[in-house]
Amino acid sequence: MYAIIRQITIQPHLVEEAIKITGQVFLPVLRNEPGFVDFYSILVAENEAMSISFFETKEEAEEGNRKALEWAKEQLFPLALGPAEIIGVGKVVLHQRKEG
Repeated sequence: MYAIIRQITIQPHLVEEAIKITGQVFLPVLRNEPGFVDFYSILVAENEAMSISFFETKEEAEEGNRKALEWAKEQLFPLALGPAEIIGVGKVVLHQRKEG
């Protein structure tokens, strides 16, 4: 499994709109991408968010990231203070989930 980690700073007054559009528009598209496993978006400061997308293979992760970037350029970047930064793409080497 591979993960893509991104960071973006949203204009403070548009944070709720960015969350809404990501959930209603982006996630339905992402769910249909080949190899898609999971997605998390974390608000790490008042207007800064990080996202982590998980895919089965590195190739699927890179293609999913390319499509995410296309979407973000049109839908998310206008709400941001600048483009998203890709922190990294890498192989998941440890994973733990609570059982039950």
